Amino acid sequence: MSDDRKAVAAEFGKAVNMTAKELERWLETDESRSVGQKDGGGEAVGHESGRRIVELLNGKKSDMTDGDYAHMSKVVGYVRRHLAQRPSGDVTETRWRYSLMNWGHDPLK
Repeated sequence: MSDDRKAVAAEFGKAVNMTAKELERWLETDESRSVGQKDGGGEAVGHESGRRIVELLNGKKSDMTDGDYAHMSKVVGYVRRHLAQRPSGDVTETRWRYSLMNWGHDPLK
């Protein structure tokens, strides 16, 4: 594995703090489906990303493609940007938290 891929995988491992099972369960909820940008009226971008993150968490590192590493990098960027926009107060039941959770990061963990 190249150094670039190792770095992306390490950052992805820090950004995604939900297990594949936790994320799968979350993606089944109405709250998960209620947030995010929908391109063309279908599934929200973050919800679709969450499904891909589950696949990445369950997959073998040796089978990962350049596209997988590109998605990992996208996830890291999203989580970093949104953590920097944390609203004040209790975030337990906020769209901000729900959106982050679709991308595999629960800020309450």
